[in-house]
Amino acid sequence: MMVDQLSEVFDLLDVRGQVSGAFAVRGRWITRSVIASPLKLTVMVRGRCWLSADGLDAPIEMEAGDVAVLTGRSWLRAEGGTGDGPPEEFAPEPGHYALRVGGADFAVDDVILGGHVELNQAGAALLTQTLPPLTLIRSCDAAAPALRACVNRLVEEVTAERMGAAFAVRQHAQLLILEVLRAYLSQAELPPGWLRALTDDRLRPALTLMHREPGRRWGLEELARAAAMSRTSFAVRFRSVAGVPPLTYLNSWRMLLAQRALRDDDVRIGALAVQLGYTSESAFSTAFKRETGEAPLRYRHRLRQAS
Repeated sequence: MMVDQLSEVFDLLDVRGQVSGAFAVRGRWITRSVIASPLKLTVMVRGRCWLSADGLDAPIEMEAGDVAVLTGRSWLRAEGGTGDGPPEEFAPEPGHYALRVGGADFAVDDVILGGHVELNQAGAALLTQTLPPLTLIRSCDAAAPALRACVNRLVEEVTAERMGAAFAVRQHAQLLILEVLRAYLSQAELPPGWLRALTDDRLRPALTLMHREPGRRWGLEELARAAAMSRTSFAVRFRSVAGVPPLTYLNSWRMLLAQRALRDDDVRIGALAVQLGYTSESAFSTAFKRETGEAPLRYRHRLRQAS
């Protein structure tokens, strides 16, 4: 059930993995870039490099098969290769998936895969609060084989220039983001938050109820009973794991559902309020504005104008 809930959250946050390209480099090299997205992805496919970013105490060494995710950073710098003379500096070229620097060969030279994760506003806030500045998955980690398979398929699509490559790259990028998150969940002690709550076996029955029927007037006693815990123990555990009380979590979940409905559907505000368990349209509008800073109709209008 945890996996289904994670998929549901991914859909609500509008998570989209994007690959900027794969870069083959020969000799000493260096590249720098400004990070415009909340999550930046760097994969060392072959070779090794040193990766730096704002907020990191020191550069990190990346070897073949390693994956790094930078969260909430504004710039990165990567340097690698061997040989004499000054390093050759290059920058990724927008729209060019496969960039060869200095006559490099994707089969034998240093290969780096770059990408990022696009999210809606709510998703950016939730993930940047949950993930550390640097998430590093090593090639020797238990989850590495699945991750490596995703990377290999991506590099193949990026470099082979086959029909439908752009579509395939988008799909494989989605799977890569999922595998990175799975690997992180399997190796890290998560901070309190929604991601940790989704992985907690004791809380899962209660979370399943709230996700399945968000409009129901859930009480603490009923949720605690589903988790086979006393009311007090449940409340304490939920807050320590999720970082918020159960009914606060439920309200946040309702707001995520509301944002998706306002973005994608033409449902009336009053009907949406009823679906999500609010006693009146005004009560829903007040809660929505408190969560997002905008009234529901203004939120819908802004998103549709932007699209």
